[in-house]
Amino acid sequence: MAAAVTGALLTAAPAAADGTPTAPDGGGAANGKPTVVLVHGAFADSSSWNGVVERLQRDGFNVIAPANPLRGLASDSAYTASVLKSIKGPIVLVGHSYGGAVISSAAAGNPQVKSLVYISAFMPDKGETLGQLAAKLPGSELNSALKPTPFQSGDGTKGTDLYIQAAKFRDVFAADLPARMTKQMAATQRPISAAAFMDKASAAAWRTIPSWALVARHDKSIAPALERFEAKRAGSHTIEIDSSHVAMLSHPDVVTNMIRAAAGQKEPTLASTGSKTLALAVTGGIAGVSVIAGALTMMAARRRRRTAS
Repeated sequence: MAAAVTGALLTAAPAAADGTPTAPDGGGAANGKPTVVLVHGAFADSSSWNGVVERLQRDGFNVIAPANPLRGLASDSAYTASVLKSIKGPIVLVGHSYGGAVISSAAAGNPQVKSLVYISAFMPDKGETLGQLAAKLPGSELNSALKPTPFQSGDGTKGTDLYIQAAKFRDVFAADLPARMTKQMAATQRPISAAAFMDKASAAAWRTIPSWALVARHDKSIAPALERFEAKRAGSHTIEIDSSHVAMLSHPDVVTNMIRAAAGQKEPTLASTGSKTLALAVTGGIAGVSVIAGALTMMAARRRRRTAS
């Protein structure tokens, strides 16, 4: 029975010619839209993208949200790169938090990746470690909230996993989400190996690939000042919103609009503040559209009254 089940699983999960796993629905979308690949960060899993996935699929995008192993920057980037190679056609690659560091290396040398999107993320340059980058500017409260936990792998090697203390999880990671929700998130969080913060980035794909960046003004996991520094250094199209670290959960409309813009589909509701820098007009996606629409309506009404008089 076990052999039959194993055989069925192997049949259902084909591999590429070089043995790397093939991503689900890895073929390019027939409607000409790029495939959107969403890479989650530490203390989270692929379900953190659910709201964004739903919106993108509704728009006709092919979406893949692979599991980020969270074992080390080099190995996680290599795994993600193998997923990208299994996809046909153009790719918009999105990373949240630590996932930003992963996509920066994973996209290097892959001509199918047309744009990069960073959501309150690390954007290391080649040779930088995340530990060095995190210490560059003040504003993060993550270090004091971490709970180091020793682990041993199957081959006998030992390491340290990092969790966020349950009592500090909501304040540091997701302060703008309901307490009931963050309590569940704290209980189901996936740890990251401490080694990931000591690995040097092997590449900085944002140097050659157009990038978009979201700065979360109330982020306590990655300092907002660091997010601004990284986006400016990369020359990213940038927006800022009043959000905690998990903007894709608390502001899925805004994040989806950024991805649409990176895909060349629909520009987000933004006001230009520079050649490549954008600022969100108001907090939140739907709220922003409503307020702007209301302002335009008032302006039109005033014009009509002046014309009538």
